[in-house]
Amino acid sequence: MWVFYLISLPLTLGMVLMTLRYFAGPEVPRYVLFTVGYTWFCSLSIIILVPADIWTTISNPPHHNENGGISVLWSLSYWSTFLLTWAVVPLIQGFEDAGDFTVTERLRTSVHANLLFYLIVGSIGLFGLILLITMHKIRSRGVLGFAMACSNTFGLVTGAFLLGFGLSEIPKSCWKNADWTTRQKVLSHKIAKMAVKLDDAHQDLSNAIVVAQATSNQMSKRDPLRPYMNVIDDMLTQMFKEDPFFKPQGGRLGENDMDYDTDEKSMATLRRHLRRAREEYYRYKSEYMTYVMEALELEDTIKNYDRRSSTGWKYISSFRPARTGKIGALLDTVEFVWKCILRKQIQKLLAIILGTMSAAILLAEATLLPSGVDLSLFSILVNSVKSEEVFVQ
Repeated sequence: MWVFYLISLPLTLGMVLMTLRYFAGPEVPRYVLFTVGYTWFCSLSIIILVPADIWTTISNPPHHNENGGISVLWSLSYWSTFLLTWAVVPLIQGFEDAGDFTVTERLRTSVHANLLFYLIVGSIGLFGLILLITMHKIRSRGVLGFAMACSNTFGLVTGAFLLGFGLSEIPKSCWKNADWTTRQKVLSHKIAKMAVKLDDAHQDLSNAIVVAQATSNQMSKRDPLRPYMNVIDDMLTQMFKEDPFFKPQGGRLGENDMDYDTDEKSMATLRRHLRRAREEYYRYKSEYMTYVMEALELEDTIKNYDRRSSTGWKYISSFRPARTGKIGALLDTVEFVWKCILRKQIQKLLAIILGTMSAAILLAEATLLPSGVDLSLFSILVNSVKSEEVFVQ
């Protein structure tokens, strides 16, 4: 059992860290990174718990209810996910989204927003429950069971939708991405779509900057709200220092854009709007540049493949200096073989494997209810090696 934990635990942690590194922005606080990382780890903990649980069930004698520490791990994963979903993550999300100037005010804003959301949802649920009781659809003693059934139904339906999307979309996208012509068309469409979003985000950020500058200019130095305005001015200064090439263009004042200097809450709203506009602009800019670079690299790969006879099967990149020496020539050949030949074949092979796994899962789910019929590929594999712990896991 411990051998499997020593393998699966570092693997799961590595997946979480790689995902965090890929998605996290440069200014994300550490406590947010830790919370998101632990949340993803709880979600991916099934990679560790399910194989261990299967082996525990197989190795124990029949009618053995004691399953040792695996139940503790399942409980830890469940309650951690429960608390993170309904309390911790929404609270941190609201705290980070708030534009208030003190920690206390940001926390208060987050709590207020979450309580309002839960109050609305709870009121709707309570109204539906009272309606069902008055219509004699359920009895008061069955409320707990009804709530559990609704919770399970929501989880099953949501899981079915997500699973159905993943079972078909992931193999299909892997197969399509292996075709260069199709991938070029997809990237062209994404670049055009992202260019529109980037232009809108640039306009929104320009408007936010113009509003902030106009509000600062009309506010006197003795104004009680001036300290809050100084914080926003520092944000603008830091923004232009980090990106000196950004130029606000087309910024204009709206009808109510000069009403931010009325109280502390309005200043917090201005700060929040400026920060969200900035984050949205740089997020779209990053996505746009990612798609553009991928399209250029794909075009580079196609050109290298077409000119393979004249270049001697060496990859000549347009984005880096040419390599020199014998090792450089060898690396160019290896890069050509990987990018122009092997990668697309591996993508097709991966698509076939994932498609086969999807078909096996669908077949197993379709034959789950009939007794005496076991068409689950995973069940057959587990039963064939059920005496070997490592192979089962």
